[in-house]
Amino acid sequence: MNEKWVENGLRQLIDEFGKEKVEKAIEYVKNFEVEVPSWVFGNFGGGRFGNYTPPGFARNIFEKIDDAVFVHKLTGATPRIATHILWDFSSDGIEPDIKIVEKVYDYCKEKGISLGAINPTYFLTGSHRGSFTSPEKETRERYIRQTIFGAEIAKKYGNKLLTLWFPDGSLYPGQIDLKENYERMKESLIESYNKIPEDVKILIEYKLFEPGTYSTTIPDWGTSYILSKKLGENAGVLIDLGHHPYGVNIEQIVAVLISEKIFSGFHFNTRYAADDDHAVEPNLQIARIFYELVKGNVICNENKDKNWAYMIDQASGRENRFHSILHSIDSLQISLARAVLTDSEKIKEYQEKDEIILANRTFNNSISLCDVRPIVYKARLEKNLPVDPIKSYIESTYQEKIEKERK
Repeated sequence: MNEKWVENGLRQLIDEFGKEKVEKAIEYVKNFEVEVPSWVFGNFGGGRFGNYTPPGFARNIFEKIDDAVFVHKLTGATPRIATHILWDFSSDGIEPDIKIVEKVYDYCKEKGISLGAINPTYFLTGSHRGSFTSPEKETRERYIRQTIFGAEIAKKYGNKLLTLWFPDGSLYPGQIDLKENYERMKESLIESYNKIPEDVKILIEYKLFEPGTYSTTIPDWGTSYILSKKLGENAGVLIDLGHHPYGVNIEQIVAVLISEKIFSGFHFNTRYAADDDHAVEPNLQIARIFYELVKGNVICNENKDKNWAYMIDQASGRENRFHSILHSIDSLQISLARAVLTDSEKIKEYQEKDEIILANRTFNNSISLCDVRPIVYKARLEKNLPVDPIKSYIESTYQEKIEKERK
């Protein structure tokens, strides 16, 4: 798309939504930031059958950082990289190593990005009977130590954010005592929370199932909410889009959490079956979620303390990893622009008059019917970024370079 196409598109959008709305949408897209996950670049998430991993994958945390830096160069939207402790800061996959953290921190500074959310890794060796809920005290203590370690590096080296996801649960009825399991989770969380720095925030993620298929100890946002309230003001809820039953109204969850003034965050992805972590698509659900985020004033604020935490959590099975992550960022920016254009005041008028269809049509004018690519492209042009990051990636020959170097 050339600049003339962009300007023509902007004029049409201004005619429909007004200059003020369009300019506001451009600024929001320019200011939007989302963390990329280190694991999307590594040897993880290969095809479930055939053990296929896309070529050129990063072999260590430093190559993951190189890849994240290149994504930020193309998008200007990803200044931080989220990491997993036992994947990225451990040599044995069991205990973390502060020396690796220090080297990674220095390397990030050298490359011009920073560490984002720190993720303790509760699902590797030794967690087959649970992590925080394990009946073995030694196992629980090991994972609590790792959580405290994660909080300390989040404070000193990251952005003071710790994100927690637990695999704890069961495969069969009767395998565990559901009440005891939940209570051990609560006790372990409280013990960890009381030992971490006061200015580190934690987000508790939930998951309907997997790896357990009968029960998951934290199966839904309500359980995360209850546990976060038990902990204190610096705890909140982490929403992963793949972690719900089909048809769940996720934007309603967002509205409730905003209303309750609970600090929360997102792991963005798309799922078609179970938790398959595909790249984000610019679908209606994502746009509706962004509408609640914009209306709730928890995104793109100048005062970043008011913002929720936004991260991508996906894994490439067959697709090129860079195409996948760049597509996700593009989709999120499109969804944000649609949300900002939405005329919430007009919708409110129709709501008060009980004009159901008129409210819905006004909502869909921006959320589903208009082409906001001119807004996204204009935002990129104003930041001296490529209009099409994927096209620029292909033209860069970076893929050929890493495939050759990482054989």
